[in-house]
Amino acid sequence: MSRLGGQQMPDGVRRLAVAAAVAGASSAVAAGVAAATAATVFARRVVTPDANRPENVEILAVEGEVVTLRADPETTLPGRYGLWQDGGKTHARVGEVISYDTAAGAVRRPLLGTDSGRLRPGKARLNQYYYAGDPFSALGLPFEDVTIEGDATVLHGWVVPGTQLNLDDRGAAASTVKSATAVAAGRTRVKGRRSSRAELPPTGSAWAILVHGRGATREECLRALPVLHRLGFTSLVAGYRTTAGVPVASVGPLARYHLGDQEWRDVEAAIVYAAEHGAEEVVLFGWSMGGAIVMQTVSRSWTADRVKGLVLDAPVMDWRDTLAHQARLNRIPPAVGRLGQSVLSHRSVWRLAGTEAPVDLDRLDWVTRAAEVRHPILLIHSKDDEYVPSAPSEKFAEARPDLATYVSVDGARHCKEWNVDQNTWESAVARFLLRL
Repeated sequence: MSRLGGQQMPDGVRRLAVAAAVAGASSAVAAGVAAATAATVFARRVVTPDANRPENVEILAVEGEVVTLRADPETTLPGRYGLWQDGGKTHARVGEVISYDTAAGAVRRPLLGTDSGRLRPGKARLNQYYYAGDPFSALGLPFEDVTIEGDATVLHGWVVPGTQLNLDDRGAAASTVKSATAVAAGRTRVKGRRSSRAELPPTGSAWAILVHGRGATREECLRALPVLHRLGFTSLVAGYRTTAGVPVASVGPLARYHLGDQEWRDVEAAIVYAAEHGAEEVVLFGWSMGGAIVMQTVSRSWTADRVKGLVLDAPVMDWRDTLAHQARLNRIPPAVGRLGQSVLSHRSVWRLAGTEAPVDLDRLDWVTRAAEVRHPILLIHSKDDEYVPSAPSEKFAEARPDLATYVSVDGARHCKEWNVDQNTWESAVARFLLRL
């Protein structure tokens, strides 16, 4: 999840929100109109897919195998990241910070590989996906691009068979996570192609279904594929009705996010697809809003008994908390932010947000509903997550120590836990899956 799709609220709307908050009684009607307008714009921005992906970091120099970037909170983070340029036509991977010149405001990182195009000085976009492309082009893993019949549209997914292992082999595979991680870190990108089903290794009975977050693409899930492949899981990287960059038959004039309240049906369709292709047990993975979607799936779908556990990275466990945080990020007064939540959820005004139905924020609150959960959950969350605060994840883990395993990664911000500490992320996932 990003700050409302990577954009701040327009200044004019923010001024309306502030004016509404400070208006006196003599202008109560005008204040009410201003507040309602600002709240509606805020609500619509939350649920509207945003195709704009701003290139908001600056490359100062590319010299051999070193990239120099303008220092900012993103470019100085620890870990490994991807860099997009030219609207996505150029993609490269950079490693840990080599040096940080605070006086010059410049940070140097090693250039680990260029996957497409040619990196050059100028504007770029840093991303936590690290990898780009498809499972074969990014990781050398054979896959098939499949279509899944959803309740409202045709969905696209990648099926990636795992290594064929017996139970003892899985334990051995888990013990090699650290060494395999080192190999993956130095992997040279290969030219990829889709595989036909006849060319794929057989899919096993253990499947993982991976669900990306708001405003993201299926590439967000690529980082999880190596450890799942080593453990013998067949992975289905599942798109849903608002997945960016994937053609879908829209469910309406413009598909809107429903924060998990509708998208869970698409994950249900993915579980059915997996079951029809040999899955006997399923683990669901979700990043950010993908975590909210997954939680709705196991609480509302008839397929929930097929699910053995959940792995959630920086999940939205309480949308009211996250929306209040987003309002603060955009300097929207609390009262207007709460009104925006009402626009999304109230049965008399939800159409102002442009959604198909009201978004039930109470149903999306897993801190309050913690006692209803029945599946083991691995929660991975950074304490300094700037978009989805970790407090609801922490509260849920405290409320359900019988089911929740909580892993905190320092300094990772939002959905960058793997990037900052790949060994911790993959080891935690492997241990959790082997205990199921």
